[in-house]
Formats: sequence, C-alpha cells, structure tokens
Amino acid sequence: MIETIERMLSDLEQGKLSRRQFAVSLAAVATGVAVAPRALAAAAPTGLRAVSLNHVTVRVPDLHRTSQFYQEFFGMPLKQQSATIHILGVGDSFFGIEQDQSKPAAVSHYDFGMANFNAGEVRAKLTERGLKFDSNSKESFKFYDPDGFHVQVNAPDYVGHVS
Repeated sequence: MIETIERMLSDLEQGKLSRRQFAVSLAAVATGVAVAPRALAAAAPTGLRAVSLNHVTVRVPDLHRTSQFYQEFFGMPLKQQSATIHILGVGDSFFGIEQDQSKPAAVSHYDFGMANFNAGEVRAKLTERGLKFDSNSKESFKFYDPDGFHVQVNAPDYVGHVS
C-alpha cells in the first residue's frame, strides 16, 4: 500500500496526476484498505483452508530430458535432485519431476499449502469423509480425493524432499 501511495505522489509531482485524481485515488486506496479485512473475513471458509498451490509433480519416462527442458525454457533452477527426482524452483513454489519409465507421462500429484497446517486435523477431516491417507508424517502427506486425484498437503513453506 505504501508503494502505491508513493507512486501516486510521484505521479502528482511529475504532473501525470491532477490533485483531484490524486484525492480520488487516495480515497479509493483508503476505502479498499478499510473494506478488505471485513471482506476477507466474511469470505473466509470455516475449517481447513488452502492458501497456495505449493507444487505440481509430474511423472515422466526421461527425467533428464524433461528437467533440462524446464530449466532451459522456463529458467527454473535445479533446487534438489536424486537419481529419480528433480525439484526445480518456481518463485516460492516448485515443480517436481519423477522418473517412471513404466508408465506414460502424467501428473503424479499436486500439493496445497494449508494455512495453520495441522496434520492431525487434516487426517480427521479426511477420515470423516471416508478418505485414506498415505503416512503419519506431521510435515506433509498425500491422499486420493473422491475423483482419484493424488493430493498432497502441508504448510505453505514446504520445500519438498528427494529420496
């Protein structure tokens, strides 16, 4: 917000913005700040809440070819690696690539970063819905949603691990 106001002041000083336009813009910024917390609170769901798409992992027949493509084409740096897994950086998230020559290329799973992640609470909600999960890790775990998609959940700052 401060950057926005500073930019508006700079535009006013450079003659790119009239005093009236500045006043209207400043009022809009102030109104947005006053209304935003109430709007977010009203829209916030109860219970569990995903706050980020932490990562997507694909399964491919040629790990090195796929990894090299994404590193070169999108400029994704290699963050972690093992013989069968590469984790490439994408901003605050990552893109996982797993070697699997026995199947055609496919999405392995996707991962949601959860606000105030509590593994026990998430497992209890899954159990209530009759869904099974794959581990007792307190950091991160996977489950299949009702449509069969493999979903991973953890805190938003999860950085992944290779084995």
